[in-house]
Amino acid sequence: MKTILLIDSGNTRLKVAVVAVGGGGSAGSVDAASAADALAGTAVDWPLAATAGGIRAHAIDTHDAQGFADWLAGLPAAPVGALGTNVAGAARAAGIEAALAQIGCPTRWILPQAQAYGLTSRYTQPEQLGADRWASMLGVMTLRTPMSPTPTAGHTAAERETPSPFVLASFGTATTIDTVSADGVFEGGLILPGPALMKSALAAGTANLPLAQGQVTAYPTDTQQAISSGVAAAQAGALLRQWLAGVRRYGAPPRIYAAGGGWPEVEGEIRHLLSDAAESMGYLPPTITVIENPVLYGLARIARAENLGLS
Repeated sequence: MKTILLIDSGNTRLKVAVVAVGGGGSAGSVDAASAADALAGTAVDWPLAATAGGIRAHAIDTHDAQGFADWLAGLPAAPVGALGTNVAGAARAAGIEAALAQIGCPTRWILPQAQAYGLTSRYTQPEQLGADRWASMLGVMTLRTPMSPTPTAGHTAAERETPSPFVLASFGTATTIDTVSADGVFEGGLILPGPALMKSALAAGTANLPLAQGQVTAYPTDTQQAISSGVAAAQAGALLRQWLAGVRRYGAPPRIYAAGGGWPEVEGEIRHLLSDAAESMGYLPPTITVIENPVLYGLARIARAENLGLS
């Protein structure tokens, strides 16, 4: 079975997944070919990527080059090519490329565009948008409206046929909160330090504050609680701001999707704050759908749209 490798190279973790392909792609030597040439004519096994099982990702510390090499060595066969996003810097991209070159697998890095794959960007300079944000929004669009007849678990036929505006909040090293309209226009979004980065900044930048692990509560009575509660409140407030902006723009609450390793730290505060806000406005509490690996789903969408997927 021929495969392609999907790569999400982040500031903290490197997430990778292998997706089966078929068709005209060759698993022969590709060291002299570009990634696009190596992948041309292949077909992503879309049902594998979009059914209830989803894309199975493997996570490695972003600085663990040997761990990535060991994982590659354990694959049954070398992928015919790799498609990825990288926000961890040029040196990290070069390291990944070098490791993949050792097994004859060329790498292509995705860059955001003004309009592509069903998503239009309102960024003044679209190329400045983080590639992971671009791919993540595409991933949400893919899971909401699959690019094949295969249904996605947890989504009704009505939702797949009638897209609605959504807010995607990703709580990683940085938190990003992005809004996409029903017709696939990325309106813009926020960037702020993620939960862990907020806590570490307080610990590193002050003389007396610890790296907190306290309980989130309405009225903190010790420093650990005060820091954890303050961080959760800041994250929740940022998401509430964008949700309210969506209500004003669209005349109805946008759907909310959450991702990232920091989500469990802020989930309770976010659900509570959004529920209170919605109730005060006469809306039902918003449903928050947690999505694992949205970047990888976005990459699968790109692969398919560029003739790497099912026609």
